[in-house]
Amino acid sequence: MFNHRYALRETGQNLRRNWLLAFATIITVGVSLAMFGSFRLFQIAVDSATERWKDGIEFVVWMNPDVSPTEDQAILNQLQESPGVANWVFVDQFEAYEEMKVFFADSPELVEEIVPEDLPPSYRVVPVDPDLDVVQELGQQFDGLPGVRDVVFAGDAIRDVQGLADRTGRVLFIGSIFLLCASTLLILNTLAIAITNRRQEIEIMGVVGATKWFIRVPFMLESLVQAGLGALLAIGSNLLLRAYVIDSFSDADAIRLLSGFRVDDGAMLSTNLLVLAIAGVVSLLGAAGAVTLYLDK
Repeated sequence: MFNHRYALRETGQNLRRNWLLAFATIITVGVSLAMFGSFRLFQIAVDSATERWKDGIEFVVWMNPDVSPTEDQAILNQLQESPGVANWVFVDQFEAYEEMKVFFADSPELVEEIVPEDLPPSYRVVPVDPDLDVVQELGQQFDGLPGVRDVVFAGDAIRDVQGLADRTGRVLFIGSIFLLCASTLLILNTLAIAITNRRQEIEIMGVVGATKWFIRVPFMLESLVQAGLGALLAIGSNLLLRAYVIDSFSDADAIRLLSGFRVDDGAMLSTNLLVLAIAGVVSLLGAAGAVTLYLDK
């Protein structure tokens, strides 16, 4: 019959005997999973931020919150008369407020401080020709007109953000893969040392009739504890990343361009669950390798 107390006691003793190597393993697992979590969270945030630029929208004409009907009509007439404009979508202050409530669902205190009248309405413009030079020339026709607050181009900002996110994501993803491989080898090495140190005891247990699983479980639990603690470090890193880096894009200078740069609670939960799952796989691979190479001989 399997003895849970024995397995837990032996797991604790193994960790204490090789605490320095176990500590290094936990840190390596944590760093690798934190890099993977950062990669995924930034991809989610960028996808959310670029949502408003879908369907061919290449630039946004932001109007002043207090734009007069005459000024607004002048911009509308120019959009209608311009041969370079294929289509446009007008977002009024109430729609901008509703959009902001979605973007900042995790920051209700920010939403409470703003009323629809504080937000600028906008025209989101789809040009006939998406060429960057043509789009900029078209958008500059609206820049500086009465009632216009700013003109923001997708080519100037969103593509740069997407490019930077893609490059950063590749570095984080590749780095996390290498470190996860190193973590697996560290777990294997830690268990190999534990098995070697207890070789005589293990042989005696086999002679008196202990099953293979009775002998294996403490080492497998040791692997699981190391990977699990590393995953908890990574989850803490993910929470800090969202709180102090990703959410900081809601400052005044970035709010019009990247107001959707966020990670909601659902995406955060799925990322952390994925981190735990990867930690379980790393634990399983490390333990399987150690048991196969050093225990089942």
